[in-house]
Amino acid sequence: MSFYQRLALLLCGLVTAGTFGFSGSAAADPPVAWQWDLNKPATDLMREIVSFHNALLIVITLISLFVLVLLVYVFIKFNAKANPKASKTTHNTVIEVLWTVIPVVILVAITASSFRLLYHQDVVPKQTDMTIKAIGKQWYWSYEYPDHGNFTFDALMVPDKELKPGQPRLLQTDNVVVVPVNATVKVLITAADVIHAWTVPSFGVKADAVPGRTQERWFKADREGTFYGQCSELCGVNHGFMPITVEVVSKQKFDAWVTEARRKFARDDQAPPRQVAEIAQPSN
Repeated sequence: MSFYQRLALLLCGLVTAGTFGFSGSAAADPPVAWQWDLNKPATDLMREIVSFHNALLIVITLISLFVLVLLVYVFIKFNAKANPKASKTTHNTVIEVLWTVIPVVILVAITASSFRLLYHQDVVPKQTDMTIKAIGKQWYWSYEYPDHGNFTFDALMVPDKELKPGQPRLLQTDNVVVVPVNATVKVLITAADVIHAWTVPSFGVKADAVPGRTQERWFKADREGTFYGQCSELCGVNHGFMPITVEVVSKQKFDAWVTEARRKFARDDQAPPRQVAEIAQPSN
């Protein structure tokens, strides 16, 4: 076996390990140290995104390896020492047709798959089990539950000195969004001041929160647990300190939480707004 054949096999092995061998490394949410792959999906939507990502990874890897092989072949076959009399060929109709048609076919296939996925992300199912509203503010999130008593609460980042064991730094909030497992949740996303972005990677949800506009996204978490996200739009000096924490619980626990939340977060339209000074700051 030649050196170049061994090199090709080694590269293929590394790609295969990177694509499949590490696919289960992100068993926990949030991401862990030295994680190679995306967060473990908690929705069918995110599984579709991961599958699309992995398929594209294989496609671009094969294309890159093919181009690399061609370059190495040209370097060896057509260098001045091996080929002292250079060819004067300027056109080859078959090759020119192939290198035009094949990339077009690949791009059309990728486009068709991506459009289907984008449509699935963007179009909220007609039948949903509940609605929550996320409002981005500088620099925290406020949430409303219009289907369960219309209570509202703010969710600020927990500072380092107040973190409890198991709570991740920069991702834990003092109040958390709670939803039932296997429920189709519609999320209304907007902002009160500047553009933010509500993002939860394990759900496959990401949408800009724009002042004066309301966007709709949805998710259906099929396993219980705590899932984290962050504002993904540059929104100011404390952009990196407005995390999102979502707890997916059983229907019984959710009903109990709603009963408590109605009492704890009863709307008071006369209450003063949260001040910027109240926002939790990370320790240096």
